[in-house]
Amino acid sequence: EGEAHEVLPPDWEPEAGSILNSLLPFYIESQIRHFYFESQVSEHAARMMAMDNATRNAEDLISDLTLVLNKIRQASITEELLEIMTAVEALAGK
Repeated sequence: EGEAHEVLPPDWEPEAGSILNSLLPFYIESQIRHFYFESQVSEHAARMMAMDNATRNAEDLISDLTLVLNKIRQASITEELLEIMTAVEALAGK
């Protein structure tokens, strides 16, 4: 029981180099695919952010233009009312 046992490295079948040679291409391919998909995700995220900003800018522009349109319409109505009041006063003065 008191004997010392020598610990040997594991034996690989096939050889460790052979396993590495067969797995390395798969590992490299998976890394390339990972980087490719990561770049695709980044591109789509950037496009989504750009479209979100464009949508927000378009909504702001619509809001601003609606305000301008309402002011122009209000000015037109006010002008028509002033013309009517002026005509009524002119007819009343005769």
